[in-house]
Amino acid sequence: MIEATELTRTYGPLRAVDGLSFSVPKGAVCGFLGPNGAGKSTTIRMIAGLFPPDSGQLSVGGVDVAADPMGVRSQIGYLPESNPLDTELRVEEYLRFRGRLVGLHGRPLTDAISRSLGLCGLEEVSRRLLGALSKGYRQRAGLAAALLGDPPLLVLDEPTVGLDPAQQGTFRTLLASLAGERTVLLSSHLLAEVDASCSWLVMISGGRLVATGSRDEVMARASGAPVVMELSGDGLAGFESTLSDMTGIGEVRTVGVGGGWHELRVVPSDGADHREELVQRALAAGFQLREVRRERQTLESVFLTLAGATAPDWSGADDDETGGQSS
Repeated sequence: MIEATELTRTYGPLRAVDGLSFSVPKGAVCGFLGPNGAGKSTTIRMIAGLFPPDSGQLSVGGVDVAADPMGVRSQIGYLPESNPLDTELRVEEYLRFRGRLVGLHGRPLTDAISRSLGLCGLEEVSRRLLGALSKGYRQRAGLAAALLGDPPLLVLDEPTVGLDPAQQGTFRTLLASLAGERTVLLSSHLLAEVDASCSWLVMISGGRLVATGSRDEVMARASGAPVVMELSGDGLAGFESTLSDMTGIGEVRTVGVGGGWHELRVVPSDGADHREELVQRALAAGFQLREVRRERQTLESVFLTLAGATAPDWSGADDDETGGQSS
C-alpha cells in the first residue's frame, strides 16, 4: 500500500528525513514508531501528499506522491494530531461539511455519514455541538470524518494524545474493529498502544530506518531477552567481569541493591537463553540465588537494541520538523 525509497526532506540545515526506505502491505495495521525528533510527522505529511520529498520515491496505492498528490489524497483518510474541528458545528453538520470536501453529495453523502457515525459510535451525539463533547468523542468525530469516502488508507497521527486511559482503550477497540478493511498507519509515542494494536512496524530514529517488518519479525531481530538474577554474596564486581567474558553475553550490570541482595541484569548478544549456565556459575561462585527470570521484550527495549541508542525521549509528539512545535 505504501512504498518509500530513499526519502529525504530537509528544513534549512535540519535533515528531518534521511534516506528513509520502507513498505507497508495492504490491509496491515502499521505502527510508525520513533522518539521525539525522529521525523515521523514529516514522513506522514509526505505520505498524505501535503508536500513532496526533496528526493526519493514515495507511492500510495501505486500512485506517485510527487506526480499526483491529489490522486494520493483521494485514497487517504487523515487524522492529524491537532484534530481540526469546528466546535460551533454539530457532529452531523461537521461530517456533512467534510464529506462535501471529498466530493460526496446527495444520497452517497448521507449514507457515508450514517456509516461513519455507526462505526465510531457517534449516533447518540450526532446532534450535539462538537465543542460540548469530551476529548474522546471529539477524537471519534475526527476519525469519522477521516472515514468518509471509505478511503483504503487511514493515517492517524498520535490519535490518543490527551485521552485518559479509559478513552485510549475505547479508541483502541474502535481501531481494532477497522483492521482488515483497510490499511492503517498509526503514529504514536505510546508503545503499549502500538504493541496492542499493530501487526506491522516501522521504526525510525534521526530520520533513518531502524527496523521494519511484521511485529514478530522485528521482535525476533533484537537480541534475546535479558536475564535478571537476584543474588546475595561477596565478590560481585569480579563475578560481573566473569560473566562479561562468557560467549554470547553482551552486557552485565547491577541494576538494584537492597537488604544484602543484588539484582544483576545480563543481556545476551546471541539471542540465546543462558539461564542454566548463569545459575551454575553463580552457585559455583558461592552466591545465594533468590530469583532468576527473563525480562519480557518490549518495543522500547527492542528499539534500543536495534538502534544502538540510549534513553530516547518518547514523552510526546514529534517536534523535529517544526522548530520545536508539537506536530
